[in-house]
Amino acid sequence: MDNIIKEKISADHLLYVSLKYTKTCDVIINLLLRWKVMIEMAIDKLEKRLKKEKKWKSVPDAPRAKLVQLKKIYEKEKVVLEVLELYEMFRDIEKLDKIRENEFRKGVNLKVTYKGKIVNVNLDKLKEYFDLLERFISYLK
Repeated sequence: MDNIIKEKISADHLLYVSLKYTKTCDVIINLLLRWKVMIEMAIDKLEKRLKKEKKWKSVPDAPRAKLVQLKKIYEKEKVVLEVLELYEMFRDIEKLDKIRENEFRKGVNLKVTYKGKIVNVNLDKLKEYFDLLERFISYLK
């Protein structure tokens, strides 16, 4: 859990300090990648917890197989499902088509094409993701 918290603190710094002063899409991408690593650590923690409770069926080490199983187990936990969906986008963020808008300005925006839809990753969207991840970490604790 300590590593997850450390990763979260680094991500918070990117969101509230680095992005505030630079306002670049590179910082947004780095923030999303930092959150991806944090979620991966949380997934490992959930997996360990489920193994202790003997609710985990052994699956290949493939991340996609883990995600499918976690979604089935936590289908009633809205926060966990939302974070797992978000993680899928974060995992592919480097490969997705991205358009940078208003860099170095207040309305910095990263348009990401994900599953055929355009997702505007701007400051408001980042705050939504932040709130969701806060609730997720509280759930983990």
